[in-house]
Amino acid sequence: MAWFKKVRKPIESPSDKPSRVPEGLWVKCPSCAEILYNKDLVASLNVCTKCSHHFRIGAADRLKMLFDKTWEEYDAGLQSTDPLKFTDTKPYRKRLDASMAATGLKDAVISATGRINGIEASVASMEYGFIGGSMGVVVGEKITRAIERALERRLPVVIVSSSGGARMMEGALSLMQMAKISAALARLDRAKLPYVSILTDPTTGGVTASFAMLGDVIIAEPKALIGFAGPRVIEQTIRQKLPEGFQRSEFLLDRGMIDMIVDRREMKDAVARVLRFSAPAREVRAAAAAAVSIGAGSLPIGAAELVPPKP
Repeated sequence: MAWFKKVRKPIESPSDKPSRVPEGLWVKCPSCAEILYNKDLVASLNVCTKCSHHFRIGAADRLKMLFDKTWEEYDAGLQSTDPLKFTDTKPYRKRLDASMAATGLKDAVISATGRINGIEASVASMEYGFIGGSMGVVVGEKITRAIERALERRLPVVIVSSSGGARMMEGALSLMQMAKISAALARLDRAKLPYVSILTDPTTGGVTASFAMLGDVIIAEPKALIGFAGPRVIEQTIRQKLPEGFQRSEFLLDRGMIDMIVDRREMKDAVARVLRFSAPAREVRAAAAAAVSIGAGSLPIGAAELVPPKP
């Protein structure tokens, strides 16, 4: 054994040294790799200022983006009772508790009423961070109540979809929400009240197969994933290579599945224009319906043509 031995110290990696830059100040855009200052990103509604990549945002941020100042939330206390006592890799109850702790919500949707550029509306916004925004019994109940609230107060409805589909942990009960919400929207249609559907990344599964695609006007964010089954499942089923950009909002717009693609920074104004466009027609129809019993002589200008002539 040698009397003297030189001990080689391991090379210190930069990661071993504490960083002077606080975490969360910078965000890397997954589309263009631009490094964005977090405050600037928030100021642009979480849209990349270089390539316009739309980052995913939560349900509460959606409501802040759409409503003027304040809004009134409803049914915030509703939560799932785990009707099937479902367990896969871990109990469904634990998944619910973990999602509640992470998001601060009881389930995957927030329903509220407020004004969008001065126009009062009933809005339901889905939260993807809560078990993938999946639609269970509570989501179906809260959206249905939002529609019924609009019927009672004669308000337009706006639903912001961000979901992986029906919640498998609630089995057939989750699938029943597709018919439940669709039936409520049918009543809204009969009442001649508008429904604007906003599709964000991602909108898939049972949500796409029901209320997300039933809007009078369907608006999507750029490059949002919209579909029923995933691309890989479809390729394995039909044994064909899918075209470039399949199931993205631009692909669907070209084929008439949606009405328009709107940048998130312009979404509020676009929704307000749609609601404002539908408001005069609603007022004229209401005036016409009220005046049918007393004759067309008392109708406002432009409403007489809506009343059928007397034989």
